[in-house]
Amino acid sequence: MNKTLHRKTMDANWMLQLIISKKYRFQRHLLPIAFCIVVLYYSPADYIEPFETYNRLVIFFQIILLAYGNMYFFLPKFLFRKKYLSYGLFVLSGMILSFYAHEVFAFYFKPDLLPYEDDNINFFTFSFMIMVLIIASAAVKLFQQWISDAQLIHDLDLAKTNTELEQLKNQINPHFLFNMLNNANVLIEDDPKKASQVLVKLSDLLRYQLYDSSRDKVLLTSEIHFLEDFLNLEKVRRDNFNYLISKEGELSGVQVPPLLFISFVENAVKHNNDSAKLSYVNLFFDVRHTELFFKCINSKPAVKAVNKSGGLGLANIKRRLELLFPSSHDLKIEDNSETYCVTLTLKF
Repeated sequence: MNKTLHRKTMDANWMLQLIISKKYRFQRHLLPIAFCIVVLYYSPADYIEPFETYNRLVIFFQIILLAYGNMYFFLPKFLFRKKYLSYGLFVLSGMILSFYAHEVFAFYFKPDLLPYEDDNINFFTFSFMIMVLIIASAAVKLFQQWISDAQLIHDLDLAKTNTELEQLKNQINPHFLFNMLNNANVLIEDDPKKASQVLVKLSDLLRYQLYDSSRDKVLLTSEIHFLEDFLNLEKVRRDNFNYLISKEGELSGVQVPPLLFISFVENAVKHNNDSAKLSYVNLFFDVRHTELFFKCINSKPAVKAVNKSGGLGLANIKRRLELLFPSSHDLKIEDNSETYCVTLTLKF
């Protein structure tokens, strides 16, 4: 079923490219011209040869002139610029000139008309055929223009989304770096050895952020290792802190956007600092079929700390989830008296 859907998507993309891409311009023009030649070749003869060939050449060039003149001159010059009256005059002029060109040809070649054929055709019948030709050529150009505009809008939306994602990810990096450098600065005077350990671990974290997080997707196992380094760093800084990372299911090979969970973990660490009792952060990862379950639970201090950051990290991650998984994520936040719990479900 997936192969069939993929094949249909490929076919649809090829058809769109055939209509709008400059790469297929020659094929795009060759098809209607070849069709017109085949139809004229197999149509019944009106005149004896070689005059029937002349007749068909005149009809062929009339069709080409009207169709291409309409698509590449009159539509862009008048209709696309909302000059409807001018475009209507062109259509009327095309009908009249084509009709009289046919009449002139029929007059001069009337002696060569086959005995069972009649060259009489009224203006309204002829005008109807010209109108069908003009409408058909206009429909092709309008559809092509619509596809091009839709593709342009899609590309602009995609570029805007990618730019916004990069901006959100770049906002996370300085915020996280500022916190860790501040931690190291506090430890330099109190415990230089621990400060050195912090800086070493921080270099590992920054290496991950600079290189791995620049990709669109990273391995879930790498992301978990990054979180483990982060929590280890916090454990070095704080004596009354513990953490747990639980992993279930087939995690190997699963890919996720980089730095997807760090905001939750950083927020948990920042708001669970309690000098009176042991604080903790517990992380749970579980992969089931095509779903990833993530849970982050942290303890809350008896006295709530004053938050002056404005929740930048959580606001960013919520926006990233909306952009990356618009209809395939479920985020729940439970704020209890003693614990704060974030549950995130992602569908691949």
